[in-house]
Amino acid sequence: MGILSKIFNKIFPSSHQEAAPPPASGAPSMQRADTPAATPAPAPAVPPGQPAAFVAQVDVEAILVARAAQSSQALNWRSSIVDLLKLLELDSSLAARKELAQELHYTGDTGDSATMNVWLHKQVMRKLADNGGKVPPELRN
Repeated sequence: MGILSKIFNKIFPSSHQEAAPPPASGAPSMQRADTPAATPAPAPAVPPGQPAAFVAQVDVEAILVARAAQSSQALNWRSSIVDLLKLLELDSSLAARKELAQELHYTGDTGDSATMNVWLHKQVMRKLADNGGKVPPELRN
């Protein structure tokens, strides 16, 4: 799993929910014989003009503010990719950030970590916004 996927998993709760495994063959079923089989809930209706992948917008800022309030560290996640990764309890090492830069097709010099870090933060915020996250414009630009 790539670093961007790990970021998504921390912010978008439905992006990492796993379905319950089916019972092993021969295993007793927990369902009573006189009850109908459960049917999955219908998918939410897609609002007109929205892409099919649209379900609901996640307030990224609210999630991160709540995490920051519970953190024992003062983290500047609004502008620092290192602090954002720390807030999400992910690897924030230079090697991890270079891996993230590769995932996001960074074409600059990864030896210039300051420039790369600014670019990474903006790209991550844009990707979150592009994938259903409500991200304030000042965090995407």
